[in-house]
Amino acid sequence: MDDYMPSRYQLLGRIGEGVHGVVVKARDLQCDDRMVAIKKLSLRTKFGVISLNTVREIRALQHCRCDNVLELLDMYPDLAGISLVFEYMPHTLYSKLKDEENPLSRATVRRYMGMLLKGLAYLHALRLMHRDIKPANLLIDRHDVLKIADFGLARIYTPNWVQPEQPAKVYSPQVATRWYRAPEILWGSQCYGPSIDLWASGAVYAEMLRGVPLFAGATDIEQLALVVRTLGTPNQKDWPEVRSLPDYDKIRFPSARGERWEDIFPSCTTRDEIGLVDGLVRYNPAKRLTADEALLHPYFSDAVASEN
Repeated sequence: MDDYMPSRYQLLGRIGEGVHGVVVKARDLQCDDRMVAIKKLSLRTKFGVISLNTVREIRALQHCRCDNVLELLDMYPDLAGISLVFEYMPHTLYSKLKDEENPLSRATVRRYMGMLLKGLAYLHALRLMHRDIKPANLLIDRHDVLKIADFGLARIYTPNWVQPEQPAKVYSPQVATRWYRAPEILWGSQCYGPSIDLWASGAVYAEMLRGVPLFAGATDIEQLALVVRTLGTPNQKDWPEVRSLPDYDKIRFPSARGERWEDIFPSCTTRDEIGLVDGLVRYNPAKRLTADEALLHPYFSDAVASEN
């Protein structure tokens, strides 16, 4: 990779590797030797050209200026595709959750959740859905600021009201890490929107409160079984579209009444904390809180009052 790296960057070593590319740490010699993370992406299609969607998404990220979205600092072509240069972040929410010696305080959970929702509100206003919100993709800088990262699955979406005469745009259901995957995707839906990011954020929030994942299925079917056992069997009154989902009739689960959130969370969990989880982890995508709505939840207004 360093054969194609501009001379301004000094390679320091590999720090990660995933489905969408290799990530290395480097020093930016033209900017006070600041540390950066460089992600190499292979962006060519089977026809040998860079996909138009990928170009659009990168262009959108170039214009992202939000304190809670990882900033794209630079980009340059290489032999296989393109390399993206980001600010270097020393921690992830995943590593914070795994640090048993320093568990997250309730105040820290509140701050992180507020920053996650602010980042999502910003992205959704740009018509970008992330599609892979999970603790490992939420990075934390040395000032303890949380930022949304890894846009390998992100897509620009068109709300139905923008082109009401056009058929609904379809997307792959093979997105999001299983534990944070919304039920409509687990049932095979290809017509979804940014509400899948809010389901995932609710699952992440619940994990911060509990210390363990909310739904930790080993397979997609087990994942759905855990969701159904917890929320109860979905019904057409609350979610009219559920029976039209592609795989709904292919997978049958025993009828379930669901569990009380109060029985799932530690006894110290407050009513507002549980209320925010309930507003995000809902079957019907249309009834989930948006990021903007979630930021207006009493959970956050109470925080402001308590700090004054």
